[in-house]
Amino acid sequence: MTSTAHHQSILDTPFVLDLFAGPGGLDVAGHVLDIPSLGIEWDKSACLTRYAAGLDTLHADVSAVRRDAFESLPPEINVLAGGPPCQTYSVAGHGAGRQALDRVKKYIERLMAGDSDEEIDAELATLSDPRTALVLEPLRYAIQATRSPNREHRPYDVIVLEQVPAVAPLWVHYAKVLTETGLPDGTKYNVVVDVLDTETYGVPQTRSRAVLIARREGLGEPSLPSPTHRSYEPKEWNRRNGESGTSDPEQAADQVHQPPLYEDTAPESDEEPLSWRSMGAALAGPVGSHRGRPKPFLVRSNYGSSGNPGRRGVRSDQQPAATVTGRISRFVVFEHLGKDVFYEGSRFSMNEAGMLQSFPPDYPWSGTAQAQQVGNAVPPLFGAHLLSAALGFPRPAPTALKKLREPWPPATEEQRAKLRSNGCGAADACTDKCPRPEDQVPPPSSVRPRKNKASAK
Repeated sequence: MTSTAHHQSILDTPFVLDLFAGPGGLDVAGHVLDIPSLGIEWDKSACLTRYAAGLDTLHADVSAVRRDAFESLPPEINVLAGGPPCQTYSVAGHGAGRQALDRVKKYIERLMAGDSDEEIDAELATLSDPRTALVLEPLRYAIQATRSPNREHRPYDVIVLEQVPAVAPLWVHYAKVLTETGLPDGTKYNVVVDVLDTETYGVPQTRSRAVLIARREGLGEPSLPSPTHRSYEPKEWNRRNGESGTSDPEQAADQVHQPPLYEDTAPESDEEPLSWRSMGAALAGPVGSHRGRPKPFLVRSNYGSSGNPGRRGVRSDQQPAATVTGRISRFVVFEHLGKDVFYEGSRFSMNEAGMLQSFPPDYPWSGTAQAQQVGNAVPPLFGAHLLSAALGFPRPAPTALKKLREPWPPATEEQRAKLRSNGCGAADACTDKCPRPEDQVPPPSSVRPRKNKASAK
């Protein structure tokens, strides 16, 4: 069930704690809605991006903050949000999380029963991929809030979580225990869970996400954000455009001569969703330093989208992008020379990749592994709809969302220095309190055993 109307916000002054905050997708969403946030992020480069974007940040391990520094968090935080790392649950990953689903569900029940953190931590350390346990951190933060003297033991009012679709069974189990069992102090929540497609909220890519929205009892029933755009249906597109999912740009070239079927056409009524947003529309310019990408063009990805093989292959500028991941830099872009002739042109810049995630043009991507930062982020446009629904706001106004299509104002050097002093402990460097890159777990070899040539297929 999705909401069709909202009323006044359920909270007078919402303040978001964003766990696993990445380069700032949910925080940017909060910015356009005038909601303050504080992000906790492990990765140094993602923190550099956040500082450059002017976002309040703690460069820290989410688990360590919960254990050792929870009392230092602002007590006025009343919204808990986060998207735990998805590598162990994603169909593009190695599957350790998917294989451990039942075991993780038991940990959820034990946490709600008030079992010892130390005992649970010792058992979690035996998981084949320690990142699997990070999906429990939002629940552990919710419990810790009720034990915090600094917060006067107040629970969070709202919880908003998103992850890859494979995590949906865990969100369903979260919902069960939050509504039936309640936190160890007795606090219960009303919860809604579903898998949503981001293109139905105007994000110019096909990306499916499992979401959970919870409100503390007494704050009303939560509802999912109502879609604003139509879903992209690859079979319908292929049928109407004569394109069969080929990975050969020459075989797919015919579709660029077809009139756009759904490219940002206006709805016939206020109740009818808009058309899904295409790559060509998203990357049209100029905006800031982005000069606009000439149309028509074709894009070839090297993987399926959201686990759907039917979305693999070549797409035209008239379609939404395939799911943007850390491999976005490998997408091959073919530019049109005339008639049916295409040549391999420049690949997407990081700003263009960010725009396909609905980040503003000129967002200040910084540090290393920028493609991974882009791919790991929550699409800000999707995040704005999630936060609005969770808080009972009206659907985000076009004037607010327009900020996502305008150049992002970079932080000044003075602002960056202040943010980094707060987040790292020094104005121009990391300190001993920051996580070390070499401590990130697990090393790749521990989760992806090499196959010998005889066993490879």
